[in-house]
Amino acid sequence: MILGAVLAGGQSSRFGSDKALAELGGQTLLARAVATLEAQCDAVVVVGRSDAPTTTIPDRPASGMGPLGGIAAALHHAANHGYADVLTCGVDCAGLAANTLGDLSPAPSYCADQPVIGLWPASAAAAVDELLASDAKHSMRAFAQLVGARAVRLSAIPANINTREDLVAAQEYHDGH
Repeated sequence: MILGAVLAGGQSSRFGSDKALAELGGQTLLARAVATLEAQCDAVVVVGRSDAPTTTIPDRPASGMGPLGGIAAALHHAANHGYADVLTCGVDCAGLAANTLGDLSPAPSYCADQPVIGLWPASAAAAVDELLASDAKHSMRAFAQLVGARAVRLSAIPANINTREDLVAAQEYHDGH
């Protein structure tokens, strides 16, 4: 079984407001991310926020740990609930393709252009805990290297919305297609 996890615990500092609630094509980025993962996974959780259209779980071991805190929470949730793998994406990854799971299978793997998009085995929970407890760099690529994940070029690269300008560009693209 595959668990989808939307990583939504960021501060949205470059965006200027809660970007999870920003709208693209009449739908919030959060709702879009959840719907995209629901179409590919057996269940979906939102990590790092308490209000969402599906089950929410807190970052682990604490908030403010960046994407790895969200991934740690999702991997532990998956391991404790019988999921083999976790498909992750950021709340700001608009336009995740319907075949992302297929592109990334088998785990472990990640999007070469946006490593927060990845397919991780639930058994990697101990590895992310080890990395977060260490003095090593707490980056997605460091985690990917630690678990032997391969970089994959996705067939469609989603927009990565970090600023209001990124949202405008994504909206213009959405409107044109």
